Amino acid sequence: MLSKRKRQWRQLLTAGPFLLPSVFLFIVFFFYPLAKTVYLSFFLTNARGEAKRWVGWMQYKELFASPEFHQSLLVTLTFVLLTVIPGILAALCLALLVEKPIRGMVFFRTLIISPVTVSVATASTIGLLLFNPSISIITYGLSFLGVKEIAWLTDPFWAMIAVSLVTIWLGVGFNTIILLGGLQNIPSDIVESSLIDGADFWTRLRHVILPLLSPTLFFVLIVSVINAFQAFGQVNILTQGGPSRATHLLVYSIYRDAFFNFQFGYAAAQSIVLFVIILVLTLLQFRVVERKVHYQ
Repeated sequence: MLSKRKRQWRQLLTAGPFLLPSVFLFIVFFFYPLAKTVYLSFFLTNARGEAKRWVGWMQYKELFASPEFHQSLLVTLTFVLLTVIPGILAALCLALLVEKPIRGMVFFRTLIISPVTVSVATASTIGLLLFNPSISIITYGLSFLGVKEIAWLTDPFWAMIAVSLVTIWLGVGFNTIILLGGLQNIPSDIVESSLIDGADFWTRLRHVILPLLSPTLFFVLIVSVINAFQAFGQVNILTQGGPSRATHLLVYSIYRDAFFNFQFGYAAAQSIVLFVIILVLTLLQFRVVERKVHYQ
């Protein structure tokens, strides 16, 4: 009989050739760029992004002493709060609405899920039209309610709201698909038992549906937080970080420092800080939020 160690080696040798393409892709598109970014963050670079002079931790010290970085960090955290929880709640409501297999529901499911097929550039261009004060349907509709014209993209407060609304719309289709799948995997006999016991909708939602849906909600939360920290296209097209840096997210700041100011080392340092923030928040969610998750 083969020992345990020999069996493990034999399994590794058998699986190795099948894993090689994935390992190659990880090295080329993840580990190498990560190592290169860490390397550049310790150097001053020329306009072509080539490392020229070793400066150690200097760029990290400049970064943490920079008021602009502090503002970008605060704007990013505000953006995450404005998009993640409202986006998940909107997707949950929509998933509950379209869950029932009634006639004509396929059309509404397709309509709600359709943002998945829309690119960030297309969604942002639609957002430009919707928030344009001259031709905005939103402004026209609000005028019937007596609401004065809103400077969606030129007022610092409303610019953040506009970018957040486009981001929520972009993500709501994907989140609805995932939550709809989670709802359909809930055993029907448990829901029927709660109906027989006389539980109303809110009681079922709180004590039956949400606990059984918690693994799916946890997955959607993790993905939404990571996506929110990486948002870029909608900011670049809608506001370009303005007005008054009100929508200057960290990723947009990295883009400006790298490709407009040609400070590739400084931009690399910001990228590493952003990576660490996302990593720490993800680990915290696994340590804290996962305790509330009920696995069947």
